[in-house]
Amino acid sequence: MPTGSAASAGTAAATSAPAASRPSPAPAGRGRGKGRGRRPILLLELRSQLPGYVRWLLAALGLAAVFALWLWAASRPSRTVIVPSPGDTWTALRELWTDGLLWSDLTASGERILYGYSISMAIGIVLGVAMGSLLAVEATFEAPIAFMRYVPAAALTPLMMSWLGIDESPKITLIVLGTVFFNVLMVGDVARAVPRELIEASYTLGARRTTVLGRIVFRHSLPGIIDVARINLAAAWLMLVVSELLAANEGLAFRIIKAQRFKNYDTMFAVLLVFGVVGVVTDLALRWLRNLSSPWARP
Repeated sequence: MPTGSAASAGTAAATSAPAASRPSPAPAGRGRGKGRGRRPILLLELRSQLPGYVRWLLAALGLAAVFALWLWAASRPSRTVIVPSPGDTWTALRELWTDGLLWSDLTASGERILYGYSISMAIGIVLGVAMGSLLAVEATFEAPIAFMRYVPAAALTPLMMSWLGIDESPKITLIVLGTVFFNVLMVGDVARAVPRELIEASYTLGARRTTVLGRIVFRHSLPGIIDVARINLAAAWLMLVVSELLAANEGLAFRIIKAQRFKNYDTMFAVLLVFGVVGVVTDLALRWLRNLSSPWARP
């Protein structure tokens, strides 16, 4: 058996071995998996920030792609799928504006959306904030709302016409019923996301329950509430179209049905174009309102 001095000598010899015999560390970026160490591609980075000009450029490319698809569809000869050219659509749009039909239809549809969706959002904000803040309110209303939101609002159209007639009341009611349940649940989720620390700190400073609901819960939820209004506004336009298809003498959807009877495809596409422009304008307006009211919540 080796003595203690021999073992110490062996250990010293091992520690004094040349550095060349030891394995050198791998250079940075090698042996760590494929793709590491490369310069990241900005457009493919997850949740990366893009410069403003890049966002506008990508948006322009997307619109150009849609326009190119439209040109291609209009140039294809077909007896069943008839797509008017952008020029014919523009001509039909100008005729609607010159005759005064476009403004009257847009005003009629806009008023229905304004009244119906305003009522829906008012109910959604009050009940949603209450459900997201008070467990008793959530337990009371969550089950019936969860049931009603699965009933298609379009299926209620015959009932609305039987109960309320064919005037403006059933149209506005359909818009409310088609959006209010989604608004309530989504606003409730936004209110639940308010940090509990803020609420407890407010109580510690002596704030009352109504003050906490108004100045903490509602104020913190405001940007999310505006986003809920922006997202569900599309459903309001959908319910408007359903109501105007059945009983209306003016409105954008009524104009489409009247053009369909005479196969005026250019007029139909012109009204569809108006729908799209109005949707984009309202979406941008609500985004601007969210950033203006809550600059701290900008994405």
